[in-house]
Parts: sequence; structure tokens; C-alpha cells
Amino acid sequence: MNNIANNKVEELLKIMAQLRDKEAGCPWDLAQNFASIAPYTIEEAYEVADAIEQKNMRALKDELGDLLFQVIFHSQLAKEQQAFEFVDVVQSICDKLTRRHPHVFDESYVAKGDLSKQWEAHKRAEKKDTGGVGILDEISGNQPAMNQAYKLQKKAASVGFDWPELGGVIDKLDEEIEELKAEVGVKNNAQRIEEELGDVLFSCINMARHLNVNPEGALRLANKRFSSRFSYIEDALRQSGEEVGNCSLRVLDALWDDAKEATKKTET
Repeated sequence: MNNIANNKVEELLKIMAQLRDKEAGCPWDLAQNFASIAPYTIEEAYEVADAIEQKNMRALKDELGDLLFQVIFHSQLAKEQQAFEFVDVVQSICDKLTRRHPHVFDESYVAKGDLSKQWEAHKRAEKKDTGGVGILDEISGNQPAMNQAYKLQKKAASVGFDWPELGGVIDKLDEEIEELKAEVGVKNNAQRIEEELGDVLFSCINMARHLNVNPEGALRLANKRFSSRFSYIEDALRQSGEEVGNCSLRVLDALWDDAKEATKKTET
């Protein structure tokens, strides 16, 4: 099995090199660079997440292949610049995983509850070795804001800056909502409203973290539920010869309640 896997990886590397061949390669692939490929890399990662959400293993297999191709593509670009190549990427992650899991590879005992702290401690040590000093320095700003907030909170929590229990998180969320309400009542106050709304969202993500819920996944499911229920409303009105835009909010609210009941089984 290992030889088969190695051969297939070699085949993929050769395909990528051929696509980037200056004489006989693909014009589109030749025109790409790290920056132009980055959006596709992000898109493929989201498609992997979507396949997992849909529990579609066939799609997951295909999407993981697409994501792997992105890694191969970036590695080929780096190889052309003599910066690194695919084998260096693999070696880097192998070294990192063994270094951050001494309880597995060095037989060092680590209590289960301390595993996350150990992982973060290793990451901080690695960052210090490369010149980084701030706990939050390694959290990139070039990612979805929700994911960035989650990582910022997790990183701060790894050094003890966190609510010790869920009750404190809930109280903080209630406090932020009250502050937002106060700002909404002030005229010409768009900036403060934006700031307070940001604090509310940040607190919601913090609650998700304390509940061991992925906020991105939770929101995606909420989006899916909303779309399903709204489609139910549209279908119901279409069958009665009406349109959503011509109905009162009272009628739409009643249909929304019907939709919640009708779609409850498919959403669980």
C-alpha cells in the first residue's frame, strides 16, 4: 500500500510539473502564482468542509484530492523559485507532529486535560525560535473573521486568559448586548454601534468555544435551516397563487412557524 501511495504521489507531482512546463504546459497554469492560487486553496478547503457536512464520502474523496492538488501546486511554485519543494512540506509536517506529540512518540506521560496546553506551549517555543514574541502574533489576519476570533480566544486561553466557567461567558454576552442596545438608541452613532456589535459577535464565538461547538459549522447549519424554511414558505405561497413580496409580515411569520414544524425532522 505504501508503494502504491508513493507512486501515486509521484504521478501527481509529474502531472503538476508538466502543467507548469514552459514549453508544453497549460497556459492557465503557467500564468498562476501564489497570490492568484490562494483563493482557490481557500475555496477547496470550504468544499471539503461542505462535503463533510453533507456526509457525502464520494464528494469528500474528490474534494480532498482537489485540496491536495492545491498543496502540490504551491509546492511546485516554490520549487521553481528554489525555495522548497513538496518533500520539504511533508518533512516539515512530520517533524512538527512528532515534536508536538512527545506523549506519543517519546512515551512521555501527559494528562489528557493538558494535551492542548502542551500543544500550544510547543507552538510558542517554535515561534520564539523564529523570532516571534507575542502570543497572538502567529494568528493571521488573512482569514475569515470568525475563524480569526476563535483562534485568538483559544490562544489567549492557552496561557490562562479565559473565563473559568460558562456562566462568566454568558454574563459577558448579556453585558455586550445591553451595551449594544444603549448605543442603538443614540443618533448618528454608526461607529459605536459597529464596535459594540463586533463585541457581541466576539462573545458569541467565545460561547461557542466554551461549549465545544465550531462557530463556523453552527452558522453554516443555521444558514441551511433558514434557506430550507424560507423555501418552504415560497413553495406554500406558490401553491396558493401568491408571492412572498405581496404578503404581510403576519402571514409570513405564521408560515415560518409552519416551516419550522414541517422541516424539523429533516434538520435533525
